Order: sequence, then structure tokens, then C-alpha cells
Amino acid sequence: MPVDHWPGKPGTIPVTSGRADDANVHNRNYLDHLLVEMRLIDSVKPDLTTTLFGHQYTSPLTLAAVSHLNQVLDDPQRQPMQEKARAAKQLNVLNWVGMEDDPTFTDIAKQGADTVRIIKPFADHQRILHEIKIAEEQGAVAVGIDIDHVAGADGNYDVVDGLSMGPITEEDLTTYAHSTKLPFVAKGVLSVQDAKKAQAAGCAGIVVSHHHGRVPFGMPPLQILPDILKAVDRRTMTVFVDGSLMTGYDAYKALAMGTDAVLIGRGILKELLDDGEDAVVDKVKQMNQQLSQLMIYTGVKDMQSFDPTVLHYE
Repeated sequence: MPVDHWPGKPGTIPVTSGRADDANVHNRNYLDHLLVEMRLIDSVKPDLTTTLFGHQYTSPLTLAAVSHLNQVLDDPQRQPMQEKARAAKQLNVLNWVGMEDDPTFTDIAKQGADTVRIIKPFADHQRILHEIKIAEEQGAVAVGIDIDHVAGADGNYDVVDGLSMGPITEEDLTTYAHSTKLPFVAKGVLSVQDAKKAQAAGCAGIVVSHHHGRVPFGMPPLQILPDILKAVDRRTMTVFVDGSLMTGYDAYKALAMGTDAVLIGRGILKELLDDGEDAVVDKVKQMNQQLSQLMIYTGVKDMQSFDPTVLHYE
């Protein structure tokens, strides 16, 4: 069944508790049930060159918006956040940065990679506007906000590192998007409704994501992705997706559906924490090889040539 028409098969997905640690089960199950045709006649080695927010990159694989990794290792000499940025620079791919204080973000930005800063939905709106300004000053190529980090597990607004989160209205999003000349991104979109509101608010990009399971029983991002792609104006909206994309083959399936690029987080996390910059570079190169291999098998010559009808849900 072509991707833009399938209903999915809920009965094939294991029954789980809805906890965040079940998110990968649902994501992995959905990804693994997407099967690929071969279209080899006239196929050639593909060009992975990708343009995002007016900048050209070697691949549609981008390094996801992780946070606070500099505090998780026993070795005080290691700075995984900066190492990830240097890996992105080596690879010439887009780097995303999550919640970090201004000095740490500034140092990450100084590593030289094109960077997107994703800001938490702080209850203090002036803090959001301040962090947008710092992103501008440090040469970020885009800035955005985690719209999926509003709710806490206790049923109240979330609290992160002692800082209170708050609601994000469409009016708020409009204010933030129009407060900067940088492209503004809403991260954590998992519905057509939020995608349309983000576009109406002036967002230049969205990340289809559930933040690795923040919402109990959240559907796999790739399952809602086709509906979102049809609902937004692709001429003005750049669409990214994440969600347990561990290989170049996984990334291929998202790109075949029509997303502009993907975020790779857990797919590089072990390499980053264990061995640092060069290990991330090696892993992304391997993923690019896998992506290229599957593009050859399916007759996709470049980022503009993907065809969702190559995918079938078993």
C-alpha cells in the first residue's frame, strides 16, 4: 500500500504501558514494518547534497538536539557537546543544540558547525527572547522551541533544572517567530493541528517528534509524517523528523516519505559518549553509505527524487 494512503496496523504493535521507555518499541516496530521495492534499472550513485535554510550540506542526516551531555561522563576533560559540534563541522552537516546555558551554547557555537538552538518553553518568556538573541549573536542558522516540553509527569507544567516551563499559545509562537530574522523551528510536532498552527505562526520549520516518548502512547513520528507533509505548505516550511532512526536505512524511509532531513540522536549517542568526535564522524559516514546504498536500490538519484510509493507497510 503506498505510504501516503496506509492506515497502519495497530494490531501489529505490542501493547505497552505508555511509558517513555516504550517509545522506541513503537517506533522500531513501525520502521521495521516498512518494506522497500527495488527499482534498479537506470539507477545511479546518488548525490546526498541537501539544502536547509539556505545552507548546503553533504547529507540530510543532521545531529540531533541533545542537552547536558558534558555532565554525564566521569572524565572532566571530555566535552561531548563540543565534540558533537566538531563532528558536524567535519561532516558538513547541520548540528542541533538543546537546553544549555548561554556560556556553554556560545562555546558549542564556536566549534564552527552550522547550529540550530532549541530553547525550552520557559514560563519566563523574557528568557526565551533572550536565548533567541544569543543564538543570533553566536551565528546560529536557525532557532526554535521545544513545544513538546510543556507537560510534566505530575500533571503540572514541567520543571527542568529548577526552571519552570509554561504553555505555548499560537500567539506566543508568533511572537517568538517574529522576534528574530533567523528561521524559527517548532520542535515536537505530532499532529496536523500543531503543524498548521506552527505554519500560521510564522515558523519556517518543524520537527515531527515526540521527544523520544514524552507523551504517553505517542504515535511513531513517521506514522503521522505523511499527513503533516500534505497539510503544510512545503514552499515555506522545512520539515524534519526524528524517532529511533538508528541507521541510514531508517533515514531512507523518512526521506522517501518526503521529509527534508532527519535528526539523528540515539543513533550516534553511544559513539559520542564512548569515543567522541571521530567515532561520530565514522558512524555518520556509515549511515550515509547505508542511505546511498538503498537509494541506488530504489533509483533515487538525489534529494529531490524520492518517491513514497516505493514503501509498503506489511
